[in-house]
Amino acid sequence: MPRIGLRKGSLAAIAAVCATALTVAACSSGSSGSSGAAGGGSSSSASLPTVTMMVGGIDKQIYLPYQLAQSLGFYKKYGVNMVLSTEQSGGVGAEDAMASGQVNMAGAWYVHTINFQLKGKAVEDIAQLSGSPGERIMCATGTHITSPAQWKGQSIGVTDLGSGTDQLTQYLGARYGLKHGTDYNTVAAGDGSTMIAALEHHKILCGMTTQPTVAAIEKLGVGYPAFDLTTTAGVQKWLGGFVPTAGVLAQTSWVDANKPTVQKVVDAIVATMHWLSTHSAADVANVLPPSFVNNSLVSKATYISTLSTDKSQFLPDGLMPADGPPVIMAISKLAGVITGPVNLSTTYTNSYAITANKDLGYTTG
Repeated sequence: MPRIGLRKGSLAAIAAVCATALTVAACSSGSSGSSGAAGGGSSSSASLPTVTMMVGGIDKQIYLPYQLAQSLGFYKKYGVNMVLSTEQSGGVGAEDAMASGQVNMAGAWYVHTINFQLKGKAVEDIAQLSGSPGERIMCATGTHITSPAQWKGQSIGVTDLGSGTDQLTQYLGARYGLKHGTDYNTVAAGDGSTMIAALEHHKILCGMTTQPTVAAIEKLGVGYPAFDLTTTAGVQKWLGGFVPTAGVLAQTSWVDANKPTVQKVVDAIVATMHWLSTHSAADVANVLPPSFVNNSLVSKATYISTLSTDKSQFLPDGLMPADGPPVIMAISKLAGVITGPVNLSTTYTNSYAITANKDLGYTTG
């Protein structure tokens, strides 16, 4: 197998090919999500506390609950004016924007709470949205990859260096005896058109990505799903257990200073997760902004089909399962990112989600 590599600076060239098969607009992370919403309570926006949240790619299926809550009018219904924005390709990550105080909250992976603690910054997960990464590792057509052991001497695409997909990729490599940086490399290939172009032009052997990029890769015939990290069976096989990913993250100092507002946000999120668990993929697609479900990457019919398959990744109650953080800790250790002691009990709290479920009339275990 020939070595496939991504040279420094070549992503700029890759971006240029977006226009060949896809529109340039698809090269971005998508819509920023408006602060307005349909429905909701009787209070005007001016009378509600305002919260800002950046999401790590708001139009990705794995992150749909943040916008779904907005589209359903739940933020305002439960007493908060939510201003959503999305992480832009090549820009500041959602979790970093939150940690630096640019926004109050981040729609990002739970693992970042551990990463920040190792850097001396207290960040916690106040509501857990998903129980699996919702990702697939797509490998270039004709490569016949069936095991991470076959990555030796190759470049593997991730959304960004240091991201959750980067850590998961390094974990998979380590589980199969590969040393990152020596046996293989991870490179920032983004998502959407840049990930597609990297596979199509053999800049990477495989790449970890999510819907709707997965569907677009399959439709264009440039890659196939070699590793499924969306199903319970898939994460058990490749990752070794339950893997909590997308959550609502905030600095602990901000949470402690704004507890009533935090509760309102979690009320809205928990109500959304219950709505999501009891409605069809078509119902979800009909509520989300049209540009999320029908664009140059995916048709609405395909969006509904893929969401129907992957919807089980979402948790119904916003609660962090007790066995989730230890698995993430094990992944982080094997990926080599743990450089000191970690107190997992301070990286998340279920107190707000428990209160939300109680107030909404739902029984939790």
